[in-house]
Amino acid sequence: MKIAVTGAFSYTGKYITQRLLARGDEVITLTGHPNNPDPFNGKVKAYSFDFDEPDKLAETLNGVEILFNTYWVRFSHGKNTHEQAVSNTLTLIRAAEQAGVKRIVHTSITNPSLDSHLPYFSGKAKLEKAIKASSLGYAILRPTVLFGDEDILVNNIAWLLRKFPLFGLPGNGSYRLQPIFVEDYADLAVDLSTRKEDIITDTVGPDIFSFEEMVRLIAAEIERPARLLKMPPKLALWASQIIGAFVGDVVLTQDEVDGLMEGLLVSSEPPLGKTHLADWLKENNHSVGMKYASEMKKHYR
Repeated sequence: MKIAVTGAFSYTGKYITQRLLARGDEVITLTGHPNNPDPFNGKVKAYSFDFDEPDKLAETLNGVEILFNTYWVRFSHGKNTHEQAVSNTLTLIRAAEQAGVKRIVHTSITNPSLDSHLPYFSGKAKLEKAIKASSLGYAILRPTVLFGDEDILVNNIAWLLRKFPLFGLPGNGSYRLQPIFVEDYADLAVDLSTRKEDIITDTVGPDIFSFEEMVRLIAAEIERPARLLKMPPKLALWASQIIGAFVGDVVLTQDEVDGLMEGLLVSSEPPLGKTHLADWLKENNHSVGMKYASEMKKHYR
């Protein structure tokens, strides 16, 4: 099949693309950074998103049978806002319809809601609604936090633990999350792409941690003392801004703190991912957190 993957040179899209190429599919990618390093040695042709030229975007998708969409923004910055990401994705959905794409495999988020005060979660809900109303067959996957090589959250927690004598927990650290291994997620996405029925499913891992438990686990596996300091969320956010100024990045946002503390990153459905975070950390304890992973450098250059 001819398949399009948004962000095949980036994170989640890269692991999906590896699996598609391995089974013999032709893959193209839509990207905001067409000049990024190509991990596939020219096997994947890159096209710009062209959200401002919908007809050109539809032309790029001509002949594509399945579209894997991982496009989104973690936080609003400059013109790259959640509202703009919603608008761009709606353009992508319409272009896919115009091009005759048969199915979309869309990365959403657990617990999306049109009524959410958090634009990340309300924006994802708007896109799910649009996909369900479209002519496309669909598999909508709802992950929480992805971990693996090149991830942001787990890597940067490890980096902070390696660099600083104290680690600040926003609030009491009891709020929960349920991370999934990025390669488990890619396996599920590719598997669900070939189903005939429309699917909406949470895609989460086998472990549910409190945030404090997860930080202590990471600290133990990288053999760094976990000197944790529970602090008011506003103070933790302020501290993250100081670190962010040092590394030239946005370490944490108010919306991310709110989403964590409201328990939105946990599923009530049976876990589909199989890899335990502790097992992955044991295999990667000498590399995780050795370098800071910058969201700004990855996506906002």
